[in-house]
Amino acid sequence: MNNWYTKLYDHRFELFLGIQLCTLFGSLVIPITFFDSIVLPILYSISTGLGVIIVSKNKKIMWFCIGLFSLSLLLFGGDQVSPDSWSNEYLLARISVYFIINIFVTLSIIKQVWHEQKVDRKVILGLISGYIALGFLGFFLFISIDLTHENAFTGLLIDNGENFKFHADSLLYYSFITLLTIGYGEIIPAIPVAQKAAILVGLIGQIYLTIVTAIIVSKYINHSVFKSDN
Repeated sequence: MNNWYTKLYDHRFELFLGIQLCTLFGSLVIPITFFDSIVLPILYSISTGLGVIIVSKNKKIMWFCIGLFSLSLLLFGGDQVSPDSWSNEYLLARISVYFIINIFVTLSIIKQVWHEQKVDRKVILGLISGYIALGFLGFFLFISIDLTHENAFTGLLIDNGENFKFHADSLLYYSFITLLTIGYGEIIPAIPVAQKAAILVGLIGQIYLTIVTAIIVSKYINHSVFKSDN
């Protein structure tokens, strides 16, 4: 059991990054209806499990995340993300579970990467995973705003013509182009709380790149110089 856990923990960043990429780009190779209804809930559940492993060094946070996710499974069943036929309040409760867990996981990834003295492949993958995790946090934040405020965003597309309570793909896309400061302008935050959330996501993305990434690159350079000198 310990050997199994140790292997998972040693490869936690690679595994978590792989699930993140599958979540982002899986619909490019899998029919979107099947992906949204079957594959995506599975990916979110696996992501949560890996997130628990990432935070497992802090037992209090680990058990809090396990308890929160177990409670969500008890209340909501296996269908954790599909929005068909659910009320906004019900959807908001389910999204909040992922939002809270991912806050702890993202902070834990950043903290672990930050404190690493030796920058290797694992740290680089953790750095990338942490940045993508910020995009998912923005996604959950924008969904929460969309569920609680009418017409919070303009320019959202209807996903496949389905009567979805929120526009998940559009908000996921909007979160990442905001984090990346691309800003094509087809989706616009139309109310103050949405505008402030967009500023927050963009600002956090820039802080991550200019501070966290810069420090990791600096450590890598210093480590390389030290090795070359010896």
